[in-house]
Amino acid sequence: MSSPFSGATERIFSDKSVLSESYQPETILERDEEIDAYSHALQDVLFGREPENIFLYGKAGLGKTAVTTYMLEELQSEVKTREEADELHIHEINCNGRTLFMVVRRLVNDLFPDSASKFPKRGLGTGDAFDELYQQLDRLGGTHLFVFDEIDHLDDANTLLYELPRARSNGHVTDAQIGIIGISNNYTFRQSLSPKVKDTLMETEISFSPYDAGELQTILDHRAERAFIDGACDISAIAKAAALSAQDMGNARQAIDLLRVGAEIAERTGEEVVTDDHIDEARIRVQRGRLQNKIRDQTEHAQYILETVAKFEEQREVPVRSKTIQKKYEQVADAYGASPLTTLKSVQDHLSDLHMLGFLVRHERNKGLSGGQYYEYELDLDPTIVLETRAELEQMT
Repeated sequence: MSSPFSGATERIFSDKSVLSESYQPETILERDEEIDAYSHALQDVLFGREPENIFLYGKAGLGKTAVTTYMLEELQSEVKTREEADELHIHEINCNGRTLFMVVRRLVNDLFPDSASKFPKRGLGTGDAFDELYQQLDRLGGTHLFVFDEIDHLDDANTLLYELPRARSNGHVTDAQIGIIGISNNYTFRQSLSPKVKDTLMETEISFSPYDAGELQTILDHRAERAFIDGACDISAIAKAAALSAQDMGNARQAIDLLRVGAEIAERTGEEVVTDDHIDEARIRVQRGRLQNKIRDQTEHAQYILETVAKFEEQREVPVRSKTIQKKYEQVADAYGASPLTTLKSVQDHLSDLHMLGFLVRHERNKGLSGGQYYEYELDLDPTIVLETRAELEQMT
C-alpha cells in the first residue's frame, strides 16, 4: 500500500511560511510615518541618554508588534556601532492573562544569572519582586527597554507604569536606565491610568490606523512574490483579498490569512491558480474561524448576551436598547441552565465591552427631558455566523 503522502507536490506554494502569523518581514511596508516617529523616540538610546517612554495604539493586525520587532532589531545593531551608547537590554512580555506579580517575577527571572535560583512563585509579594528587579537592573547596568504587549490586559497597570519609569528618580536604581514600550489594542487605555501615572510617563504616543486597500495590496504583492510559484496566484485575487480586508478592519493579518486560506483551498481542490472564487470561499472560512476564537475568549455571560443580540438581528428588531436585551438574555441564559446576571448595569458593562471588541455597533440616543440619554445596539457581523458558532461551542461542552 502506497503512502497517503506519496502524491503530495507543490503546485501553489513556494514558501508558505511567508504567509504565517509568526513570519517577521525584513522590510516593513506602508508604515513609514510610524517608523519615523518610533525612530525619533528611541534615538536617545544611541547617545547614552535615558530613553523616552513609548505607547503604541491600534487594533490587532495593524503592524504594531511587527514594527516594534523591526525597530528594536535595528536599534540593537546601531547601538553596537555607537561609542556613546550603553549596552542595550530588551525585555519583552505579553501581559494578557498575567497579574502584576507574574509580570515582575518573569522579568526578575529573565534578568537572573543562569546559575541563580528562580524567584519563588509563593511566599513573597509584588514589592519584594520589584526590589529584586531593581537589584538585577543595577547589577547589569546599561539601558533597559521593557516591551509590554497587551498592557491594557494587566490587572494593575498603574503600579507597573508608575514604578518602572520612576525607579531612577526614586533611587531604586543608579546604574541602569529604563524605558517603557507599551502596546495596546485599546485606544482609550490611557484614560484608565491615574493622573500621577500619566504625569510620570510623559510618553510618545504612536497610533496605527487601519490600512487602506492600496496599502494592503502593496503588502500582499510583496508576500505573494515569495509565497507562490510563478503564475500560481491571479493578480485579481490579491487585489480582492486586499479590498475585502480594507472594507472590514483594514487588517494586514486578515488580508494575509485570506490569501493563504484561498491558496490552501485551490491546492486542496487540485487547481494550480488562486482565483477570486478561492478568496470568496476563504473569506467565509477566515471569518468563521476568527469569530469562533473571539467568542470562545469571552466569558459565559458575554457569549449569552452576544447570542441574544444576534437573535434580535435575525428578527430584524435592531437597534435595541439594553433593557430589552436584558429580558431576552435572561431567557437565553435560562435555556442553557445558567443563572442570569441580576442587574441591568452588569449587562450594560458586557454590552460596552462587546462594542469595544468590535462585535457590536452602539448608537447614542438623546430624547431630551422626556426620554433621556441611552444607547442602542446592533450586531456588527452576520448573525448567522454568531448563532452557528455558538451552537458549535455548546456542542463541544
